[in-house]
Amino acid sequence: MATFFMFGKYTLEGIKGMSAARTKKIIRIIKKAGGEVRSMHALLGEKDLVFIVDFPGNEEAIKASVAITKLTGIAFTTSPAVTVEEFDRIVS
Repeated sequence: MATFFMFGKYTLEGIKGMSAARTKKIIRIIKKAGGEVRSMHALLGEKDLVFIVDFPGNEEAIKASVAITKLTGIAFTTSPAVTVEEFDRIVS
């Protein structure tokens, strides 16, 4: 499994639908795409949300990101991530 950071930016539509029930739906979408949520955080600043999620690959991450955007209206930027240790190994 690969780690992805999903950064979300609220739209007016996305703000209107905020609820714990919607968060549960988001988690189900991620799981349906083969993913596993490590953590979910609300942010202050340029982005409003960050989800740290493990997916089998890019295809599953894309499917989940698009499905969540369709459900919520929240614009997501999804980026693969590697640990610093893995990065050091790759560039050495």
